Amino acid sequence: MNLENPTKENLAYILNDLGERMSVANRSLLDVEDYDLSKYEDIKFMYDMVVQKGRLSASEIQAFIQELRQVRK
Repeated sequence: MNLENPTKENLAYILNDLGERMSVANRSLLDVEDYDLSKYEDIKFMYDMVVQKGRLSASEIQAFIQELRQVRK
């Protein structure tokens, strides 16, 4: 899958995968409708960091969730 293009489908994939990787219990935080495509690059950057890092500590997960809250509509 090519995630370089800022589409709703790619954004939905990224948010869903972030939820899985970070074991987010409150998935309403990751509703694609709550994010603007103009912030796609920021979200993709965070996603790439999570994928590259692999396993995250609890404090890192909290930090990423806080960053996601910052880019929501």
